[in-house]
Amino acid sequence: MAKGKGKDEMAKDDKRTGAPQAGGALPLFYRKPRPLDVRTHTGKKLKREANFSFAKGTNSVPINAVEFPLIQRSYPIVFSGEAVPVPLAVMGEGSRSALARHGVVAGSYQITSPLDTQRTDSQTLLQALDVPRLQGGRVLIIRGESGRELLADALRDAGIEVQQVAAYRRAAPQLDAALRQHLSDLLNQDCDWIITSSEALHILIGFVQQVDTQTGVEKIQHKNLFVPHRRIAETAVSLGFRHVFLTGSGDEGLLTALQSTP
Repeated sequence: MAKGKGKDEMAKDDKRTGAPQAGGALPLFYRKPRPLDVRTHTGKKLKREANFSFAKGTNSVPINAVEFPLIQRSYPIVFSGEAVPVPLAVMGEGSRSALARHGVVAGSYQITSPLDTQRTDSQTLLQALDVPRLQGGRVLIIRGESGRELLADALRDAGIEVQQVAAYRRAAPQLDAALRQHLSDLLNQDCDWIITSSEALHILIGFVQQVDTQTGVEKIQHKNLFVPHRRIAETAVSLGFRHVFLTGSGDEGLLTALQSTP
């Protein structure tokens, strides 16, 4: 639900415009809806000019999840407290914390997440879900533009209708002169590295090979590497990293690992 005016202002507008009070049976923005009649409404048409004064008495409107990425740029999104809240499933602790900032917390909402915080992915989330209870229902997956289809395919195979919405896109930065110099400086400094995806790790290795073709990869292989997921740690070891620290999902585990590592 996207929020606009405050409650008091809404009440004033309701009295002035005759808009229905919260919980009324009329459709949103309509005060006197009537069926179209060929005799009464002959010659009527939509106005070309944009005039949104009809919405001035409304302080919030219902929205669909597919509209979240666009609406969140300009308005806060509030989750209403329904008698039976919509169950939510999150991949990691970062998503759980983001929901909490909007008032969506366990106790008020049913939130499912992988039990193993060191392996938070589609497979472990699927294992945590009560799939039989979801059969015959609908599931919305908000995800990156690219990624594995394991979760969506498994839910569809179980007889669940699945809709997917891409909320973000992974893309490598351009390796321009400034980034080349910055990466070269870091390779020659005593610093730690934080990597949050296997894809990012492969991109980093590719950049290092371009910046320092002779010793770059060997230098970074000896750096401390902090990763939140076991699969990323396995990728790092396969790429020759010597000092890989698995922190688990969430910022708290990462900060603890950074502070406790000499």
